[in-house]
Amino acid sequence: MGLLTIGAFAKASRLSPKALRLYDELGLLTPARVDPVTGYRHYAPEQLDQARLVAWLRRLGMPLARIQHVQTLNAAAAAQEVRAFWAQVEADTAARRNLATFLIDHLSRKDPAMSPTAKPLGIRYAALSDTGLVRESNQDTAYAGPRLLAVADGCGSQGAPASAAAIDALKHLETDSIPAGNLLNLLEDVIEQAKQAVNSLSASGSSAEGTGTTLTAMLWTGSQLALVHIGDSRVYLLRNEELFQITHDHTMVQSMVDEGRLSPEEAASHPQRSLLARALGQGADTTPDMRLHDAQREDRYLLCSDGLSTVVPTRDIHRVLAEISEPEQAVRELIALANASGGPDNVSCVVADVMELQQ
Repeated sequence: MGLLTIGAFAKASRLSPKALRLYDELGLLTPARVDPVTGYRHYAPEQLDQARLVAWLRRLGMPLARIQHVQTLNAAAAAQEVRAFWAQVEADTAARRNLATFLIDHLSRKDPAMSPTAKPLGIRYAALSDTGLVRESNQDTAYAGPRLLAVADGCGSQGAPASAAAIDALKHLETDSIPAGNLLNLLEDVIEQAKQAVNSLSASGSSAEGTGTTLTAMLWTGSQLALVHIGDSRVYLLRNEELFQITHDHTMVQSMVDEGRLSPEEAASHPQRSLLARALGQGADTTPDMRLHDAQREDRYLLCSDGLSTVVPTRDIHRVLAEISEPEQAVRELIALANASGGPDNVSCVVADVMELQQ
């Protein structure tokens, strides 16, 4: 078969002539021959597979520059690149879905406490942080109050001040009023304040280079808990005797799991499993996850640093949360389990129970 005109090639490849001309200009799909007199483009039949790949990748929404890179790869590497791209799309979609859910819940002002038959809810809580058995100092900070629950895990030479500064930036939420319709903006503002507090430490001298912290916090609004999360500290919810992890780890290894490049079992023992993809600190991606959770009576929340989650099996965390009724005793038992497993890292826990208030 001879060369195909641009019209015939467009029909066969399901790309428009306009798209083919653009892809030629960008170097994505160069014609086999361009008539020197008329400028008409002609394509070889063997270019159809390449053209169809470009068409499919465009339908996925892949940027043209990334398509150009995919075309330079062998089949296996190209498949891996497409897998990685789609994992990122799904992660971005999940983040937007969470934000959309937050906005819908917030704008619709779902508030069970406004029901004339609803009993007012409150929280009882306990927080504890421990150095562990290996580290010389504790770079974690844990906090629990009537409205604010938070855990931060610092890193770098100024990790301890960084985690403390991040949580200190949120403590005014304990007493500040939350204007109606302004919760989302309030959370964005406090994350920015925490970021600036951490960055001020990083900028204080060369010894503070690489300083950063995770930040996972929940704000009690009277009937809901507003979550802000960045890093690899976690929140678990015990509801109706089932345990759910309601945060997603922002680590490079978790990204590899999401992309299908690692199994969860491989990730658990990966040497870089603590390398953060998002954190508060200079040069890091500081985009937080934000979510609203409708509280139910007898819900139990656990906020913890990775000093607990990386060494204590989920089944043991579940057992402690289900069997030990007092928050203070529960946090002590969880930290004891981490230390019984070698205590290789600082460990911090906050346990909060949702309960009916006595009238």
